[in-house]
Amino acid sequence: MGAGAARLLVVLLGVLAWLALAGPAAAHVGGGAAGSDFDGRVTAVQPAVPGVSVRVLQFGDELELVNTTATEVTVPGYSDEPYLRIGPDGVWRNEHSPATYINLDRFGRVTLPAGADPAAEPEWVQVSTEPQYVWHDHRTHWMSESQLPPAVAADPTRGHTVFEWTVPMAHGTTPVTVRGVLTWSPPPAPALTWTLHLALFAAVAATGLLARTPRALAVALAVGGTAALWHAASTPEPPATVSSHAAALVSALLPAATAAAVAAAGVVAARRGRGVVAGLLAVVLGWLLLVQGLPDVDVLWSAHVLSGGPAPAARLAVGVLVAGGAGLVVGGLAAARRFRDPERARPTPEPLPVS
Repeated sequence: MGAGAARLLVVLLGVLAWLALAGPAAAHVGGGAAGSDFDGRVTAVQPAVPGVSVRVLQFGDELELVNTTATEVTVPGYSDEPYLRIGPDGVWRNEHSPATYINLDRFGRVTLPAGADPAAEPEWVQVSTEPQYVWHDHRTHWMSESQLPPAVAADPTRGHTVFEWTVPMAHGTTPVTVRGVLTWSPPPAPALTWTLHLALFAAVAATGLLARTPRALAVALAVGGTAALWHAASTPEPPATVSSHAAALVSALLPAATAAAVAAAGVVAARRGRGVVAGLLAVVLGWLLLVQGLPDVDVLWSAHVLSGGPAPAARLAVGVLVAGGAGLVVGGLAAARRFRDPERARPTPEPLPVS
């Protein structure tokens, strides 16, 4: 492959990668942290109401309520003032409720406007036409950014129940209580985590730096493409209030599909002995994997992982995306240079024995 053709290939693939990754897509639909040592869950809805479901999102940071009944669900704010109405005509939020503004920040660090008065007559503003809503609720998560819960600080080597929480609601005139729990678990050992991923980076980079043929690079390309597809396939279901579930999933799958296509092309090139092309494709794939994996890199040192699959598989996939992606960039650049010169790529022959 000539130098001009190689440059054109890189430009075309760069444009393709930019189109695939442009926009709001993240590896986990909806954004937010991909890992945390805290975890929240709903333990009971009392009494259970058919057609009303509540779940915790983002490890306890948010609540999602879906109400498919013909009766409104009302949610009070922190001073028991009217805050939310979620029903068949959509979602209405009280502009005079302090919770409207306190919930804008994860730790409630806001200055309330003059009109935020729990005793004021409600001013309802429609915020959605769908009977479902996701909101940040301070009753369900740990409210310190810098300090661990006392029990955790005293013994961070084992899991703890941080607290049990309740969020009151009403389905029409029927009081409903949502009960849940917030827990904390110790994260993976940092020494093991960093050692494994440094080893992964070195192994992938070596396929381009040291291997005698581009066939070793084919293995790294195939593993990278597989990790991209698994990472996208294990993306959790989008929150109910995402305007288009299909669009959200497509936006998460598109970068992975692009990565898989690049990986497949690279494998074919490597198996045919076209080391320069395989190296350039490895660089593009490595960049694609890094852009996918870096937003979720916190799963590598977190106890809990935002994933629809097993947590170890999610960590492995992100490790391949980040460490393997970086290794593909380094190894791909080396391979494109080494295999451009057949004499440089060819192993040095053993000297003939002197008779």
